[in-house]
Amino acid sequence: MPSATGRPASSVRDFYDGLASDYDLMYADWQASIERQAAALSGLIGTALGAGAAYDVLDCACGIGTQALGLAALGHRVTGSDLSPAAAARAAKEAAARGLHLRTTAADMTRLPFADRSFDVVVCADNSLPHLLTPKAVEAALGEMHRVLRPGGVLLVSTRPYDRLRGERPASTPPQVREEPGGRIVTFQLWHWRPDGERYDLEHFQLHPAAGGGDGWDVRTRRTTYWALTRDQLTGFARGAGLTEPVWHDPADTGFFQPVLVAHRPDADPDPA
Repeated sequence: MPSATGRPASSVRDFYDGLASDYDLMYADWQASIERQAAALSGLIGTALGAGAAYDVLDCACGIGTQALGLAALGHRVTGSDLSPAAAARAAKEAAARGLHLRTTAADMTRLPFADRSFDVVVCADNSLPHLLTPKAVEAALGEMHRVLRPGGVLLVSTRPYDRLRGERPASTPPQVREEPGGRIVTFQLWHWRPDGERYDLEHFQLHPAAGGGDGWDVRTRRTTYWALTRDQLTGFARGAGLTEPVWHDPADTGFFQPVLVAHRPDADPDPA
């Protein structure tokens, strides 16, 4: 059955279920990326809420743990949820291997299974929110993030730099190469822009050395869709969900690899009309 995204929810889940075992292979050094991204996000959290403290953090699109693992290693009390059960399970396994406490669950960000006012911080990173393809779905997700934040809490959302990309309409991404003992693994994407100029279908290619050491490649292809939300669009949705003081932070200023929107749940929510 179609979801609020306009696509079957299972299609996004299947994309990440299939990618869960290979996701880290997109990074030249996944552990270094974990540490670098956590330092950048924790810095933003400290600026918003106070440095030097540990906070209750929900990573509501945790994937295999790229942000959640690093934040947990820095001492934050992290819970991870993800639409993909396979990705969430791998995040838990990676945490256990590192001796980290990370509670994980499979959950849709538009229907979070957590009590009101449970977290100081909600993180939705790595271009996850743009999988939601309609205003209704984005509003539902941001409303849930607002709901589970404590008054005074902070939301961090990162996306691709879509203000620029919508003008450029790139057809592909540069190849990323990971050196492994069995040979190189190459990852790249093809983008197919829709007529509306805002949404695009993505083909994710990963080339592994042929099994058995022979010539050629084992090609793994997965497909999904994104809504290229501009800063103004996402800021408007955040304000509509009751979040305040939205500010965008650029990679050059934070050290995080994508632009990050930081917004707050007010200390006192407005009285209902």
